[in-house]
Amino acid sequence: SCSAFVLFLDRSASAFVRLLSAMRHFQFFQHAYPHGVATLQYPQGAVTQHSLGFVCPTPTLDVGSVGSTQPVQRQPIVAAGSQSPAIIPRQQAPSIQHSWCDAGIAVRPPNVRTAKDPQPVPEEALKLLKLGNARYVAGTPQAVSTDAGMRKALFDHGQAPYAAIVGCADSRCPVDTVFDARPGDLFVLRNAGNTCTHAEGSIVGSLEFCVAHLKSSLILVMGHTKCGAIHAATKAYLDGQEGVDAAPASSALEGLLSGLGSVAHQAASDLDKSANAQAIAEHAIEVNVFNTINFLLQFSQVIRAKVQHGEVQIHGGIYDLETGAVRFLGRSPKEAAFLSSQMGMPPTMSGASGNGLLMRGMHGVRTAADCSVNPKDALKLLQAGNQRFASGSPLAGRTNLNMRKALVDFGQAPHATIIGCADSRCPIESIFDAMPGELFVLRNAGNTCTHAEGSMVGSLEFSIGPLKSKLILVLGHTKCGAVHGATKMYLDTKRSTERGSALEALLHDLGCVAQDAQAQLARGASADEIAERAIKVNVFHTMNFLLKFSKIVREKVRDGEIELHGGIYDLTTGCVEFLGQSPLQAEVLESRTCLPPSIAVASGNVSRGMHGIRTSADEIVLPADAMRLLKEGNERFAVGQPMTGKVDSSMRRALVEHGQAPHTAVVGCADSRVPIDTIFDAMPGELFVLRNAGNTCTHAEGSIAGSLEFCVGALKTRLIFVLGHTKCGAVAGATQAFLSGMKKTEKHTSGSALDCLLRDLSDVAGQASQELGSDASTDDIVAHSIRLNVFRTMNFLLKYSAHIRDQVRMGELELQGGIYHLETGRVEFLGRSPAQHVLLSSDNKLPPSLDLKSMGA
Repeated sequence: SCSAFVLFLDRSASAFVRLLSAMRHFQFFQHAYPHGVATLQYPQGAVTQHSLGFVCPTPTLDVGSVGSTQPVQRQPIVAAGSQSPAIIPRQQAPSIQHSWCDAGIAVRPPNVRTAKDPQPVPEEALKLLKLGNARYVAGTPQAVSTDAGMRKALFDHGQAPYAAIVGCADSRCPVDTVFDARPGDLFVLRNAGNTCTHAEGSIVGSLEFCVAHLKSSLILVMGHTKCGAIHAATKAYLDGQEGVDAAPASSALEGLLSGLGSVAHQAASDLDKSANAQAIAEHAIEVNVFNTINFLLQFSQVIRAKVQHGEVQIHGGIYDLETGAVRFLGRSPKEAAFLSSQMGMPPTMSGASGNGLLMRGMHGVRTAADCSVNPKDALKLLQAGNQRFASGSPLAGRTNLNMRKALVDFGQAPHATIIGCADSRCPIESIFDAMPGELFVLRNAGNTCTHAEGSMVGSLEFSIGPLKSKLILVLGHTKCGAVHGATKMYLDTKRSTERGSALEALLHDLGCVAQDAQAQLARGASADEIAERAIKVNVFHTMNFLLKFSKIVREKVRDGEIELHGGIYDLTTGCVEFLGQSPLQAEVLESRTCLPPSIAVASGNVSRGMHGIRTSADEIVLPADAMRLLKEGNERFAVGQPMTGKVDSSMRRALVEHGQAPHTAVVGCADSRVPIDTIFDAMPGELFVLRNAGNTCTHAEGSIAGSLEFCVGALKTRLIFVLGHTKCGAVAGATQAFLSGMKKTEKHTSGSALDCLLRDLSDVAGQASQELGSDASTDDIVAHSIRLNVFRTMNFLLKYSAHIRDQVRMGELELQGGIYHLETGRVEFLGRSPAQHVLLSSDNKLPPSLDLKSMGA
């Protein structure tokens, strides 16, 4: 029955409020007494303005019994010594209104706010928002109409909103309605996603006008449930994590969603890995609210100063579409850190470019006080920085005392880690137009991990762990002296396995990169062509090494927390060619190695069995694990960091008492330059080794096959590995025999077993010659024959051993091949025979020589 909702009293106001507070059952307009109902009555339109303040007649309470038909009794409320009507000075109105709110009565002023009204302090402004939303939720709004007098007052006296709201443009979130506000109450800014990712200058500038000129004391950033912009941005982010290629933004909407990707990334990082898209998106709504608050603090000197002096507060909230209630989140947890920002204005208004991504940090340089940068945004920062460098328009300026002090006080938080070459022509920070604090840089000759890999890997683990970098970039460069030197050494026929200096050792171990590069090019490629290809190969080689030998890097890449990319810097153009992720990333992520070779050796981190050596008392090693042990052992051998130690009496006794249980059977060549156990850094008891000239089954195949059947049967070995090697004398001799025109029909006329061996191997040379064509050189035919001979031996075992076939068919056994490169010490792993699936259907029971003997018997 009343239209005036805030009561301003004279000096007896405090007594009146105490009276209301004493009424413990007072709520809103009707208040339950123990035996009845009391209703606060206030005359229609009674409040008028006086030259000294507000004129307020005496209020009354109507008291009656619940359900009674008796007329109500109107009782005036008059405090002792009060006057009626009361005149209350205008300057006392805010505190009285605050006390009235404390009494628990959700009311609002009868008139509109204008510039003549005093501004409430931030705490009071926040209470007004909460009370307004409570009325909206309860369905008892009071700001239901305006009249000509109110509109004229706003026109004549101007606005003085008590709060500024940054909200979403969603039509389901009418901000003024949600807070039961009248014109003049709220200064409202809205866009899709209540964000500052784009057009942030407009948002920030508008808020600075509101708090500086209109004197508003509260800023509320309000998100809402089921926000379409956030849900779409989350979907785009998750699609990108699953490998769905995201096309460059072709519309403003796509640009907006891309800018919100960091919010989705942060939300996904905060939640358990099992969280679904819906849960991530809903959490991202809250993350986005604080992200916007932090942005305002970071990039507005005006707002920061107001907050620091207590004149303004910035709070967050989330409007629930279903209930209508606003969940007030309070201030940003990072407010204190962002208040130390030195940034005076938003990026787009300070001349920064790169899709608004150039953020130097709140102190002008990046520090640990700044938010983390997700991998994709970190990559964009590198790309944008390199574009500026290459075009001659860098933005990285000088650092001042405040910036350096911020780096000391808050610590570093680089957005990317770079492994680059030490070449003086490749200054990493300059290439990416980076300021101090942005890049964590590791450099050596050849941007490699062939030596001191423990230092490189350990440093990287530090950067992605405590420093929270989200991107690793391995950066090679054109005309790399280290790679060119390694290529020359590899191609030089006078090269030696001796390493007389650290430089020679570095170049020697880079030889495998040159070898892989040569294999990728057509025959006849020049040394310069091989070297330039080797630069790219070396980048991926380093990336694969990091994934292979760092559990921390692997896990973070697998979980999507970080990304590992490669690139090549062109000395001539200044541009970086970004290569993306390693083609072998999925495969290398299956590695189970935890430490680089040198650290593993130093720490004694090796699993040789429960007795320090492998025996039958140890568990069976599965094929995949056995292959991993071979690869890791060869890597240690190749980099000169073997782990094999001395065998003591207790180990030898364990081998005698418990017996052997080799994890792999190796069929290798008898060449003295190919010591099988050494090549795989194996201890006694680990490898069951069969060797003959040419690692073949052309003669004495019964012995080879029978020995292998014993190994996989009685000893329960789960991997057979056929190993050839470069410069194989047996295969080279067979090739020469083939090219000399020797016929198989002549083999019985020779009195030499060697001649018979070479003639039988000449079939392989013939196949190699046919596959390569008439232009192939002898060296080419020999190299190809070595590869074919490995597969020939594997095929023989599958074809003529029923036991091996059955084990392979059931998945109990793996049969794989490889080639040991004398030049580099590395084994090239070839995998299974291409003909395996066909040969598994063979019905041969015995090798030819054994089959003939059984028939003769």
